[in-house]
Parts: sequence; C-alpha cells; structure tokens
Amino acid sequence: MQTIRAKPAVTMTKHFYKSDELENRPTDKKFAHELLATSVLTIIGTAGLVGIHHRSRKQRHPDASLQDYVTGFRSQLPLLPSALKPQLTRLRYACQQATIAWQCAYNATSLADKGNGNSSTNFSAVHITTMLARPVCWVSGVASMPKNIASIKDKNATTDAHDFGVVGIDADRQIVWQTTMPERVHDIVVQPDFHAQSEFDHKPQSRDVVVMGRRPSEKFWVLDTQTGQVKTAIKAATNRHFYGHACYSLDSKWLYVTENDTVHLDGKIGVYDAYHDYKKIAEFDSHGIGPHELIMHPDGDTLVIANGGIKTEQASREELNLDTMRPSLVYLNRHNGTLLEQITPEHNQMSVRHLAMHDNGTVMIGIQFQGERHINVPLVLTHKRGDPNFSPLVMPNNQWQRFHQYIASVAVDSERNHLCVTTPIGGCAAIFDLTTRTLIDVVSLPDCAGAAIIAGKTGSNREKLGFIVSDGQGQLTTLCVTHLSTTALETSDNIERVLTDSQLQRMSFDNHLQAL
Repeated sequence: MQTIRAKPAVTMTKHFYKSDELENRPTDKKFAHELLATSVLTIIGTAGLVGIHHRSRKQRHPDASLQDYVTGFRSQLPLLPSALKPQLTRLRYACQQATIAWQCAYNATSLADKGNGNSSTNFSAVHITTMLARPVCWVSGVASMPKNIASIKDKNATTDAHDFGVVGIDADRQIVWQTTMPERVHDIVVQPDFHAQSEFDHKPQSRDVVVMGRRPSEKFWVLDTQTGQVKTAIKAATNRHFYGHACYSLDSKWLYVTENDTVHLDGKIGVYDAYHDYKKIAEFDSHGIGPHELIMHPDGDTLVIANGGIKTEQASREELNLDTMRPSLVYLNRHNGTLLEQITPEHNQMSVRHLAMHDNGTVMIGIQFQGERHINVPLVLTHKRGDPNFSPLVMPNNQWQRFHQYIASVAVDSERNHLCVTTPIGGCAAIFDLTTRTLIDVVSLPDCAGAAIIAGKTGSNREKLGFIVSDGQGQLTTLCVTHLSTTALETSDNIERVLTDSQLQRMSFDNHLQAL
C-alpha cells in the first residue's frame, strides 16, 4: 500500500497532452534518462539471469542451447490468455499503478522546480489517497474513515480533522483506494466507458468519478476512477447549491447536476463539459422544486428527474413546505431543456427521490413519504413514458410501513428483471421480481443505504449474480436470489430466497454505492 498526495488536474493534463511543450524541461530530460537507465539495467539483469541458468543447464545437459529459451517462450504464448486471468489482470493493474506513482513523483518535482509560478490548485492539503494495485468494481462514499488513515495530514494543512471520504472497492469487496474528503459526500457518479470516439475528440485519458457533496453543498469533486486521486473541484455558481446527485450523458461528454436557485428556490439542472475541465455551459429548469436524483434514459436524449418537491433552507436543511409540497417525475430533453412529460404521485407528500433505469426504459422510483406515520403509501413505483400514472410494486398485505416511509437507494438488474431497494431507517434491503411485480424477500441489514448491481464474474473467478449493499456498520453484503421457480417460492416459507454474504470493513459506508 502506498499513500500519494493528490496532484492538480492541470498538471496531469499538461503532462499527457502537451508533450511538445514539456520536451525541453530539465525534469522530463531527467525522467527520460532514468527510464532509459532502468530499461538498460533490466535488460542486462535479465540477460545475466538467463546466462547463469544456461550455464547450470549445460553442466547437466551438454546439448542445451540458448535457442531452447526462445522455443519455450513461443510454446507458452498461446496459453497465456486462458491461464490465471484474474492474476494477470491484477499484475496489469499493479504495473499501471506503479507507473502512475512514478509519474506523480516526477510531476511533484516539476512543480517544486516551478515554485510560485504554478497557479494550479493544490489538493494535497485537503485530500489524501491511499491505494492498492487492484481493479475497481464499485465506488462508495464513507461517513467515517479509519482513524489511522483520516488523521494523516499535511503539517501545513489548515483544514480541520475529518473522517469523510470516498473508497474504491474490488471484486473481492476489498478496499482498493481511499481518499479523504473535506465534507460528507452523497452520490457517486462514474463516467461511462465510451469507446466510439474519434482521435480528434477531447476524451479524458481515464474515466472520471464525480463525487457530489451532501445537499446542500456548494462543491463536487472529480477523481480518477482507478487511483482515487482528486483531479479537480468544482464550485457552484453564485446563488446556486447542489442537491447531491448528477449523471453523465451516454457519450460521457456532459455531466448534468441537480441544483437549487437559492433566491427563488426553483430547481435547476446544470450542464457541465466533462472534456473541458467541467466548465458549466448551460442551465435548464427542472420544472419543480428540490430536484434530487436524475438519470439518463436509454434513448440518450432524455433526462429523467426526481423533483422531491421540498423547499429546503440551505444552512439548516429545514424543510419549509411539507404541507404544500409538489413532487413530480420529469422527462426533459437534455439538449435544450424542453419539458417532455411530467407525472405527479397520488399523494402530494410522496417525495420522489431516488431513481434507477431499466434497460427497457422503465424508471424505478424510490419514495420518501413526508406525511404522518400512520399513513400507508406505496414506496416503490415504476413508470414508462406515455403512462398516465405511476405503477406501484406489490407488497404482501400492503405492508409498506415495513420500510418506515423511507427508500434510500434503488438498483435494477435488467438482465434478471430484479430490483433492490434499501432503507436505513427500516434496517433492511428488499428484492422485487419485476416480471410478477411482487416481493421476493426482505433481508435485515441495519443502517443499509447503498445498493448496486453485481455484474458478471467477481473475485476468485466465480460467477455471482445479484446485488451488493453497503451499510453504516461497515458491511458490504451480497444478495443473490435463489434460482428456484416462482411457484416453488410462493408455496414454501422455508426456502431461503436470498443468499447473503457479508464482509466487514473498518469504516462506515454512506448513502450511495455505484458500480463501474
């Protein structure tokens, strides 16, 4: 494990994209010299080891030849793709991380040489990244980091000690990297892995992960997905604050962020250019109050927005209009902000909060009810464009109060047609069958909130299907639906319908967990 100070994004951009400009710098000449020297030493060392081994072979086998090494190497090449693929993948990532660490060291030297002439923001006083060489599968916010990590600070830093952070998680549910944050975070947004770009497009060198501050926040941060290093921080415009959620366009170029007009308390959607340092280039009305989560429709042209309907006082988070709130689900043209469709729930205090998108275009909706506790309303709904109303899923005996009027996250498995929802107040996660629209099972998980899909193969090359759920007690729990017929599940109460497996980490996971 190694700890790396986060470096300014501008410096990295210059390093990757302005090679001509850097060609004559003394630091880069030194880097090239060191790289050449290391390569030569590696070749000499390898040749020396081969020579020693060959001499030993000649003593036992007089007919041994150096050609044997070439022949043996060629014979093993076809076997490499199928041999120990997870181990080879980790080796590749280890090499990548070592390269990044080396580059960071030389970039730091370059900045030191430039002295006060560097105008880039220095994030090392605020963010500390600790990482291992493993591929990342999920990213999560953390409300409480391990003390021995969160307390590592620059001696010259002026910020107060904190435990907030963000972590990258691998297929074995181990922490790959962890980065401290100056405030509590909410949603985590991973840039789509979009390959259909021409060589002239300004596509970033690696995928970004955007970390949104917890509402009401005036900042979001852009991190490198594989290393967790902070690349840049974006501050809200004047008279604006963020509501904790964002989403990318399917081509990875634009970031859409839910915002609040702090003067008129109207919901806004900010549009940021991900290929040009996340500069804000436009703003649309959300056609409601308190927009929370937003997602991209599979058509690539439509934003789907959850207008919570609640006016919130910025400093205290006090809810100002619970009796007159007007929540809605809005479909918006992402190119020009045109309102395409708007649906309101049956009760005006059913705050539309969290969303997930099925591959077939059906929106999954998590409700947070703001009314009296004795009122029982459906908390998990679906909607498809053109439908006049929401469609609730089915709870046995209509027992929605099991969730204590609060859905924290929704995650959908389109391939198996399953939906997972979490409630930290209710202390459980539930999985629904979207084909029958009925509940499969409820699993007790105290203080659970984050939910994401498990895609394909996980650690140790095992096939694992289902969901992963995080909680405030530090557990990462997989939920896998038992592969039995619906009839068998309906006729027996003794069958274990959802298999669970938990791993404990020394941290308290926060609201949201996102899959890469």
